[in-house]
Amino acid sequence: METEHDRLLRLAAFDRARELSRRYNDLVPLDALKEGFTFQGRRVSFGSFYSGIFRPKELDGPAALSLVTAPAVARKPAPYEDTYDEANGQFTYRFRDPGSQTTRATLQAEADNRKLIEAHRLGVPVIYFRGIAPGQYTPVVPAFVTRIDTMTRTAALEVGLPLADTTAVGLVSNEDTRRYATREAAYRLHQHRFRRAVLHAYRTRCTICSLKEASLLQAAHIIEDRDPLGGAVVINGLALCAIHHLAYDRNLLGIDPDGVVHIHERLLHEIDGPMLKNGLQRFHGAHILAPSHVGDRPDPDRLALRFEAFRAAA
Repeated sequence: METEHDRLLRLAAFDRARELSRRYNDLVPLDALKEGFTFQGRRVSFGSFYSGIFRPKELDGPAALSLVTAPAVARKPAPYEDTYDEANGQFTYRFRDPGSQTTRATLQAEADNRKLIEAHRLGVPVIYFRGIAPGQYTPVVPAFVTRIDTMTRTAALEVGLPLADTTAVGLVSNEDTRRYATREAAYRLHQHRFRRAVLHAYRTRCTICSLKEASLLQAAHIIEDRDPLGGAVVINGLALCAIHHLAYDRNLLGIDPDGVVHIHERLLHEIDGPMLKNGLQRFHGAHILAPSHVGDRPDPDRLALRFEAFRAAA
């Protein structure tokens, strides 16, 4: 059982993490996170974000306050192998690798791993900072270490309820509730990563109209996620502004395998002011603006399948 001091410190950290999530629409810049949070008039750190497991000196107990998974770099292997296990509804978090030599770094890694084990033993909530892109993190809070596997050197993380699971009583939510909350968090992280990768490939502009206002741009799936041919890969994505994304989803706008834009016949002959004329009609027959990197360009086979749905709706 944690002391009341430590529980209140965690709550202050959670409140600040959620406040930053709201302010930055779930993609919190590293500079904001490095400012930490305030507890009893003192600044407390969220961590260095260079090592994955952190416990501030202001805590009395031995358990970690935060865990970090660093963001992947485009077209490079992820720095950590942390994953989401859909079958079990859990995040898998890997221990820090202590290496093969008894060095200062090795001892620190093992000390950090013990902080993770203590979070499990005590049943205390932590903040899981998941890297989305260089310099951007999404806080998942509260998260609980619900299982430690010493053979694979991994920990299972589940998302708890913000109020019910952070009282002095500890973890009270049932497994089904946590599995649902964890699945929702995983989907949110998945969408953030997908959007970031797609917008980066398209140089933050709409592939139809070239709009460059990032706040109005979205990542559209060519083939939806739940389809076996779908997936959160750039070649299954299109950077679209909000109006063109909605038109694409409603089959009012289609893109054929050659990247040519088609507007639904009904809209082509409709008269409804400048938005319809300049926002949709004038792009009929135009080519999309494809990513400069060949490996990021939309998959023609996926475009063909999606275009059939557009034609069927015409």
